[in-house]
Amino acid sequence: MKRTFLTNLAILLFLNLLVKPFWIFGIDRTIQNTVGAESYGFYFSLFNFSLMLNILLDLGITNFNNRNISQHHQLFSKYLSNVVILKFLLAIVYGIICTGLALIIGYGWEQIKLLLLLMFNQFLISFVLYLRSNISGLQLFKTDSLVSVLDKALMIIICSVLLWGHVFDSPFQIEWFVYSQTAAYGITAIITFFIVLSKSKFLHLKFDFTFFRAILKQSYPYALLILLMALYNRVDSVMLERMLPDGKEQAGIYAQAFRILEAASMFSYLFGALLLPMFSKMLKQKESVEQLTQFSYSLVIIPSFILVIGTFIYRHEIMYLLYNSHIDASADIMGLLMFAFLAISTTYIFGTLLTANGSLKYLNIMAAIGMGLNIVLNLILIPKFQATGSAIASLFTQMFTALAQVIIAKKIFNFRMNYKFLILLFAFAGISIGMAYLIKFNISNWILGFFLICGISGILAFSFKLINLKSLYLLFLNKDVQE
Repeated sequence: MKRTFLTNLAILLFLNLLVKPFWIFGIDRTIQNTVGAESYGFYFSLFNFSLMLNILLDLGITNFNNRNISQHHQLFSKYLSNVVILKFLLAIVYGIICTGLALIIGYGWEQIKLLLLLMFNQFLISFVLYLRSNISGLQLFKTDSLVSVLDKALMIIICSVLLWGHVFDSPFQIEWFVYSQTAAYGITAIITFFIVLSKSKFLHLKFDFTFFRAILKQSYPYALLILLMALYNRVDSVMLERMLPDGKEQAGIYAQAFRILEAASMFSYLFGALLLPMFSKMLKQKESVEQLTQFSYSLVIIPSFILVIGTFIYRHEIMYLLYNSHIDASADIMGLLMFAFLAISTTYIFGTLLTANGSLKYLNIMAAIGMGLNIVLNLILIPKFQATGSAIASLFTQMFTALAQVIIAKKIFNFRMNYKFLILLFAFAGISIGMAYLIKFNISNWILGFFLICGISGILAFSFKLINLKSLYLLFLNKDVQE
């Protein structure tokens, strides 16, 4: 199973690293620089508002479906026939609730117009993710990897034409960005639907209220978990925009820093997406997940730490390279958010394991506390520190939830404490930090310094055998590895 994980991870990483960094730094960043912090902040806060409530489009069905199809392939056609109708019904519920809340918190007509289109985009994203849960649940990981980058590849093409193709005489408008997303998500949804349809023995769309009630009863704990996590991950920009007189601008500054975190999180998210069906299948077959958990955690946390050190040391230089305004403020925010990335990477391993095990009660309690902690910290810190206050709140919340998930997983699975690994990990961290500052103060070219930090830290990780080259080589050759 470790070789299967590693092979498919390599394919998934290759495709995503080929497409998504250019999307984030080539297109998304260029659009923010073009339209300005205030205009982009206006979009960013509305986008996060639509994203926080998008669980109403799914109610946990996607995670539930991924887990169940991984364990019971014979249910695929039956579930597909019923869930497609349910997804459209949930879209109506989402639209009504989201619009109602937007009016309650005081959004004007200009904001509502853009929000309606963003809500439709959320439906398309949710529908694609549900369809992909069937593909990965059937263990068709290569197909799922290709689909995972399709929407971004299409958006790159469309936005590139709008940005640099001189199609219109007027400057680029933030609304064009949303229209491009709609087109790309729509095409991706159609293609993915036909891929899934080709794998189904039959598709007879059904309005089966009994089935709907049964599946929602089983999936609602997943829905609650995703809602709570979305709130403590995405509420920051909404609160910034609503609480401060210059809220749109502050949300735009926060978005500049958050973009780096979002790009980094793409890496660890791929681990979680790949591990969920694998963990589910192993737990169904009563196989031990301890080795795969430690193996995958080593693979995600070491590169994450190296990236965090490099970006923190050169945070101001990176921001000056990427943006035109509000550079110093967003650089300090980015430094805080990147340390939260270590906690996020931890969550994508241990949270995925607990989700695959169905330990939703513990996860929901943890997420509820995390949501409360994040909102309270934002209410206290935003008036005093503005966007920096949101970053501090996010860091503390992510650290708390990650630690809680590690403790819960250790208790449930009775994992042994690997003291050797922990000692080596802390020693690696300490030496890497010291070495990074030596490079920072002795090498004037920051780009060279950044790559030296990453390269030397990588060599150090292999020297400490935190990532074992021999094990990786044998796994690619499909040979047994002695643990």
